[in-house]
Amino acid sequence: MKKTLLTLVLATISAATFANTAQPNALVLQTDFSLKDGAVSAMQGVAFGVDRNLKMFNLTHEIPPYDIWEAAYRLHQTATYWPQGTVFVSVVDPGVGTDRKSVVLKTKTGHYFVTPDNGTLTLVAEDLGIEAVRQIDETKNRLEGSEKSYTFHGRDVYAYTGARLASGQIKFEEVGNELEAKVTEIEYQKSTLENGVLKGNIPALDIQYGNVWTNISDKLLEQSGIKKDDRVCVEISEKLEDGVKIHFNAAVPYKSSFGDVETGKPLMYLNSLLNVSFALNMENFSEKYKIKSGANWSVSLKSCEKKEKAE
Repeated sequence: MKKTLLTLVLATISAATFANTAQPNALVLQTDFSLKDGAVSAMQGVAFGVDRNLKMFNLTHEIPPYDIWEAAYRLHQTATYWPQGTVFVSVVDPGVGTDRKSVVLKTKTGHYFVTPDNGTLTLVAEDLGIEAVRQIDETKNRLEGSEKSYTFHGRDVYAYTGARLASGQIKFEEVGNELEAKVTEIEYQKSTLENGVLKGNIPALDIQYGNVWTNISDKLLEQSGIKKDDRVCVEISEKLEDGVKIHFNAAVPYKSSFGDVETGKPLMYLNSLLNVSFALNMENFSEKYKIKSGANWSVSLKSCEKKEKAE
């Protein structure tokens, strides 16, 4: 009787342990498909068909069409808030059906990114580090019966592979052959501080309100010596094929929040990611000055205070 009871207890513990270890990781989807038709639902259906216990979430499906930079930034913006083991599927793929590689990146933080290697991985690889990169073997990791389809790899390859990886049906090593530990990168102005001048990129806009975000961190700003209530000389420019166009060149105050200046007045502040940003109180900064975001947009700034004291 004691032996039987012990066996039952051990079996219960073993089952509970298995249940805990077998829990699937989250699958997070991002595309430029929008929700106007059934494309996203088809991807979700494929993933759900792989594992009905899979927990799926949407990062966004409103990336502007073909905007690889925006896809790269939105992954960078959100990935660190998700736990280790999360699998991100990002499909912004203007080169679908061409010879661009389909890959899975494993970062040093233990996150996975399933996507075409077209620049989408630029920022997460830089921020989270590259543990390894594998090319998806589409002879093994592809939705059955989709071999003749060349224009919907988001459904046929990426959602399917991402779901198998997140559910534990395949290990990272079973994705495909390991590649050199690097990814295709988009060139952009990285944040720097030199001779009191801060330079950076405009990676994204706070679209709803028109605020302009940069990649200049609060730590780099502190190193520059710029302090709250200082006036900051700011220049925002766009790189064009035939040169550079300056969209904004003026002095603005560095404040904590929008209400610290009068309605319609500009300010510099730290956004929710603790990066330098610009806004008009109760108005649209990017719309007024025709500023957009992307790898071809740059910002430079320095304290106006030192210049005025010197004069």
